[in-house]
Amino acid sequence: MTASTPQTLKPNRPPSMDVHRLEVTHVDQDAYTVDVRGHRLQVDQPTEAGGTDTAPTPTELFAASLATCVAFYAGRYLHRHGLPRAGLRVRTEFVMATDRPARVASLRLVIVPPPELPERRRAALLAVASHCTVHNTLRRPPEIDIELEA
Repeated sequence: MTASTPQTLKPNRPPSMDVHRLEVTHVDQDAYTVDVRGHRLQVDQPTEAGGTDTAPTPTELFAASLATCVAFYAGRYLHRHGLPRAGLRVRTEFVMATDRPARVASLRLVIVPPPELPERRRAALLAVASHCTVHNTLRRPPEIDIELEA
């Protein structure tokens, strides 16, 4: 393979695999726009980190991605069992590592179920929510390739 020929399929990726795409574009200073399926998100850095604090950081969106995935799975569980979703919340905290490389060291998520959730459904709700796609991905990290376009 030459430097001018980008590799588009990895050996462990079946050709029939559904590929999802998004694009990140620089806006100004440390702000970026994420375009995904016709939706647009903003990302920035806090002022103390050199940004203009117009949007969440990528790391905050990472934690939010996990929290919203957990909430989605919990909500689907409640809906499937004819239980109300009103009041469902997921509180999330994360701590950055103090050593290198820069990374999230720990995350803590607390599912606040609707008040009407019967006691007998609590364990099942936790089990379902704990197996959301993002959490599963963190448990079994994907192969990541970062390339520079020629």
